Amino acid sequence: MPFEPTRKLLSFPPFIRVLLLMAPLWLGGCEATLFAGLNATDQHRDITQHADIVFDEAHGLALDVYAPAHASHAPVVVFFYGGTWVQGERAWYRFVGTALAAHGVVAVIPDYRKYPQVRLDGFMQDAASAVAWTHAHATELGGAPDDVFVMGHSAGGQIAALLATDPEWLGAHGMQPADLAGLIGLAGCYDFVPVPQDDAIMLGVFGATPAQQRRGQPVSYVHGAEPPMLLLQGTDDDEVEPSNAISLYRATQAEGEDSRLRTYPGVGHEALLFALSRPMDGAAPTLGDVMAFILSHPHAKPSTKAS
Repeated sequence: MPFEPTRKLLSFPPFIRVLLLMAPLWLGGCEATLFAGLNATDQHRDITQHADIVFDEAHGLALDVYAPAHASHAPVVVFFYGGTWVQGERAWYRFVGTALAAHGVVAVIPDYRKYPQVRLDGFMQDAASAVAWTHAHATELGGAPDDVFVMGHSAGGQIAALLATDPEWLGAHGMQPADLAGLIGLAGCYDFVPVPQDDAIMLGVFGATPAQQRRGQPVSYVHGAEPPMLLLQGTDDDEVEPSNAISLYRATQAEGEDSRLRTYPGVGHEALLFALSRPMDGAAPTLGDVMAFILSHPHAKPSTKAS
């Protein structure tokens, strides 16, 4: 959906306004150009990048790591990008990795297989493998293996949330959702059954019947043993209904779980994500809320205060 020329938009520098107005090109085949422009404006110092690390040789999948210089026992975030489960590349999201690393977090951004090459089982297996790899290698990356968060935007939010709610996926690697330090969901798809009959992609990814679709719906699995959750949502999101975040929040609250919901008036789907970048951090307090959540949840060390 095109961005409206609101006062908030007009407050950005001209180049950033162009990027925001280009956001509809996500669906028009020009994603690489859009993200290259955004990444070019978002430079940070004292960050170490480890690129093209293969975590799944069988499927040719790799990940990139962004770490603070000289990191030691830092919190770790595995970020899953969106793209309607059909598109996206980890290199496009360097601005997410550098933003988190600049604030003391080891950020891991993996690729995963897409539809129609795979359906739900395929990309969820990839996501679980990436988290398991991260957990096993956290120390050598400067992170803490007991302080690993999963985070995702849009379709990536669905992936991250399903890892945090359905024990099937991490269970294949000897882990469980409670082993995660937390879930950070940005405009994720959490409660979408029944899938509209005119949505060919979601029907292909999740199945044609509500019973099949519920298998990929995070809210279906909330039972009181999930990690802490932060759910961020713009109220002007025209791609993922805010009701998704509200539904997952209510389900976790009903189980007495540690969950937080933050809604941002006037913020749309892309702006919520782009606000993680340095040049566009005025669009929404996304980064500040993410960092406050991470630093308030040192996993398995509740008596330790974050510095």
